[in-house]
Amino acid sequence: MYQIPPMPSITKTLRVLADPNRLRILLLLKGEELSVAELQEILSMGQSTISTHLSQLRQAALVEDRRTGKSIHYRLSTDPANAALLHDLLARAAAEIPESSTDRLAMRRVLKKRQDKTRAFFDSVAGRLGKNYVPGKSWRSLAESLLRLLPPMTIADLGAGEGSSALLLAPRARKIIAVDSSAKMIEFGRELAARHGVTNIDYRLGDMEEIPIANSEVDIVFFSQSLHHALHPDRALHEAARILAPGGRVLILDLAKHKFEEARDHYADQWLGFSESDLESMLQRAGFSAIETSIVDKEPDPPHFQTLLALATKPV
Repeated sequence: MYQIPPMPSITKTLRVLADPNRLRILLLLKGEELSVAELQEILSMGQSTISTHLSQLRQAALVEDRRTGKSIHYRLSTDPANAALLHDLLARAAAEIPESSTDRLAMRRVLKKRQDKTRAFFDSVAGRLGKNYVPGKSWRSLAESLLRLLPPMTIADLGAGEGSSALLLAPRARKIIAVDSSAKMIEFGRELAARHGVTNIDYRLGDMEEIPIANSEVDIVFFSQSLHHALHPDRALHEAARILAPGGRVLILDLAKHKFEEARDHYADQWLGFSESDLESMLQRAGFSAIETSIVDKEPDPPHFQTLLALATKPV
């Protein structure tokens, strides 16, 4: 959870903001959560220098931190008292600090490395993912979701992997659009569909935060144990709303929030699941209504992963 320090005096805050390098850090954190190591790579500064700047920014209540496994990620403060000050100041700083444009380019490269790490994991297990253990992916939870679908419809399966869910849905669906960021997963999925004689699955290479599907093209968006791999789950849900036809529904099967930190390394997880309130809030921000959430499965063995189901509708 983010920790917000007490509000310091305005004179101390202004002294902290007077340093151009601290402004560069704030400009980067305006658009993305970043770790000390990532800031080092972007800014070409030493770890102790970055840590000192972050400590001063945090003491001035200008940034917040969140622990993710062995790393700590930083972002701009969400305290309303600082929001207006930072908004106006950073807008001017972006124009006055010559390094800001190159910093943004360097940040994009760093974020791409994050995404590449997730893709590399799924590339490495393509063709054998169903034979390996995947937390939260159970027949019981899948059955719970399938019972709530009303075919025939056009369904988007986001983070489709090898396409096991798409194959199950295909016989009753008008069309399945299976999207995954791993080229090897897409290739294996196409081969698997061909072997089973399934012709209504359209496999597309793409990211769930930039879905290669047109506006209002589908009736159902399905995330099956994939949303916790998104760098920005909020953006993925906004994209889901975009591609859904009015009255269409989003269905999410994911892990309930847990503390099994090893999942980040074992399964390339970006998030340690979500609480029901997390998903409800994200779906509301994405414009969905009629939101339902429930825990539909709990594994008997440690670490006792639970599967969370969420349903919501895009307003007409």
